[in-house]
Amino acid sequence: QVQLVESGGGSVQAGGSLRLSCSSSENIRRSMIMGWFRQVPGKEREGVAVIMTGFSRRYYTDSVKGRFTISQDNAKNTVYLQMNRLQPEDTAMYYCAAGGLWRGRPFDTNDYHYWGQGTQVTVSS
Repeated sequence: QVQLVESGGGSVQAGGSLRLSCSSSENIRRSMIMGWFRQVPGKEREGVAVIMTGFSRRYYTDSVKGRFTISQDNAKNTVYLQMNRLQPEDTAMYYCAAGGLWRGRPFDTNDYHYWGQGTQVTVSS
């Protein structure tokens, strides 16, 4: 059972930055993919950024391209999400996820077996 613990959320003004961290209880390279998802009440969970841990290949949803960067630190078994130029529409609960499948659909939540508890990000205008 992989445990994922997110941290780094908070409240910022529009244009600000935050860095989220996801610490894994296991070697992150044992998970083929790790990603960040977000969810607001009443909406489905959406993929934000995914990294293929063995190749460092990255995927981003269109709305965050150029603003968010996903990265990994193998020595710390941690995945990060650097979020710059935050906008009010980025407000959500952010979840870290780990999966062992790669079917070419990085934002398909069905391919992720483990989820963290989430960390809240609030961006005010």
